[in-house]
Amino acid sequence: MNRRWARRARWLVALAVTLPAGGAVPQPPAERVPLAAHSLLLAIAQAGARLVAVGDRGIIVLSDDQGGSWVQAVLVPTQALLTGVCFLDAQHGVAVGHDEVILVTADAGRTWQRTHYAPEAQRPLLDVWCGSGGQLIAVGAYSAYFSSGDGGASWQEQKFSPAAPVAAPRSRSPAADAGADEPPRNDYHLNRIVAASDTRLYIAAEAGHLYRSDDGGASWRTLTSPYAGSFFGVLPLGDTALLAFGLRGNLYRSEDAGASWRRLESGTVAMLDGAAHEGGRAVVIVGLSGVLLASSDDGHSFTLLQQADYSGLAAVVAAAGGALVAVGEDGARRIAAAR
Repeated sequence: MNRRWARRARWLVALAVTLPAGGAVPQPPAERVPLAAHSLLLAIAQAGARLVAVGDRGIIVLSDDQGGSWVQAVLVPTQALLTGVCFLDAQHGVAVGHDEVILVTADAGRTWQRTHYAPEAQRPLLDVWCGSGGQLIAVGAYSAYFSSGDGGASWQEQKFSPAAPVAAPRSRSPAADAGADEPPRNDYHLNRIVAASDTRLYIAAEAGHLYRSDDGGASWRTLTSPYAGSFFGVLPLGDTALLAFGLRGNLYRSEDAGASWRRLESGTVAMLDGAAHEGGRAVVIVGLSGVLLASSDDGHSFTLLQQADYSGLAAVVAAAGGALVAVGEDGARRIAAAR
């Protein structure tokens, strides 16, 4: 497993930056490289019919044939590791990453502008959500939380202060119970933010923390968690059904918007990191070591479809024509439908 991928799995490593008196060092743009689509890529999003993937050293690649071929973006004003991307519509999108960098595009990912950059914070951003009407939320390490109401042109940092669970959580493990009397913390790494609707959002975080908002991110509540280890993803499957997944193959399903959980058998101890709803009742989850979990019953049960090369996968989308497009340790790839 390559060293850069190990950094992603740990989540805790931010780029070390030395600043001169007076401000941050200007960062050169991403370099043009011949095999950009085979670089470490950590996130992928749809921009209309186009696919946009982001990753190592500011590399952003674009595909107009559902992952069959890729070209590198013309201008990306950063060499930071990019970790999240989403689109408001077919033209306007946002990417986030290390050095607390936020980039925006108005031409479907061909060129990007930097609208936020704070390397001195030494706090990477890990994901970004695109809502309606130009609403955006970026989240990251140590509960970094930024919002924008103008499509990413400007950003406001907010203190992430979720309300406590409605009911006291049940005992999960001796490790979890050992910390029950400790003061509450609000500096957990926020690893992923996703939407079930325009108003209902979820955040997957470290140390077994899950959060839900029912008002488009204006306020958050801590959910009772079934597991003390870190979560790296949440996949809503309707109004109230959702999956949560993370370290050591841990996978859980809720039918009541996260109020209670049932553990699912994943067949792996690899970290699970990305998921997609293919349409109908087909669901896929990807992770380290080439793990791909496939469900044909709307996420009630999964079958492990081990990829032969064992290359780590970070994110996946359902492409047109029934294929999957995944990104990860060895870049972007098409995978046959897993139904």
